[in-house]
Amino acid sequence: MIFAAGLGTRLRPLTDTMPKALVSVGGKPLLQIVMEKLQKAGYNRVVINVHHFADQIIEWCHSHPTEMDVLISDERNGLLETGGGIRHARQLLQGCDRFLIHNVDILSNVDFSIFDCQKPDTVATLLVSNRQTQRYLLFDDDMRLVGWTNVSTGEVRSPYPNLDTSRYQKYAFAGIHQMSTSLFPLFDEWPDVFGIIDFYLRICDKHPVYGCMQEELRLLDVGKVDTLTQAEEFVHINC
Repeated sequence: MIFAAGLGTRLRPLTDTMPKALVSVGGKPLLQIVMEKLQKAGYNRVVINVHHFADQIIEWCHSHPTEMDVLISDERNGLLETGGGIRHARQLLQGCDRFLIHNVDILSNVDFSIFDCQKPDTVATLLVSNRQTQRYLLFDDDMRLVGWTNVSTGEVRSPYPNLDTSRYQKYAFAGIHQMSTSLFPLFDEWPDVFGIIDFYLRICDKHPVYGCMQEELRLLDVGKVDTLTQAEEFVHINC
């Protein structure tokens, strides 16, 4: 599943007339870059959620056929955030044990086979990195998710009471993760709109969510207009 529904406010004024997914980097829309990477890795079906300038994305998909089966999850009635977006698309995601979720504005050299090496009880695997930020996911020595913290404010969120953050490893979420469809029934307890990280943090004490890291991972969040030049160089080298 590719998250492509966002408003792309940080990429204005470009996204005043087009969706973030169709912003061009190195001569290709971000959506095309991600889809080509997925196809090369062997994925044969992709679900794309749409909201902002949804018609443009749908038309682009129709005019750029691919060997993958492309399905659209329509959120034009209202943005549902990351968790709500998956819940809304779950009927399109049935038929497999696990599926990958990829933010459309994330460029990387990730090898998707890293998600194949999972513990038997894993319900979700989050790609993480050593990127410096203020907000970190917290993992134990086995790389199982235990919480989240904002190091600038000291805020901690975890299903484990009185979590001592100094005892755990801190990593930044990379915007790419894999989920088991066995989690779908748990969505029924949630509202229509919610974030997937909030969901993981609520369930991780009972349902094992793990982090994974790739050596020499190179990652770029195409979040602002002034990152586009850097993104073109990044695509040329890594994508």
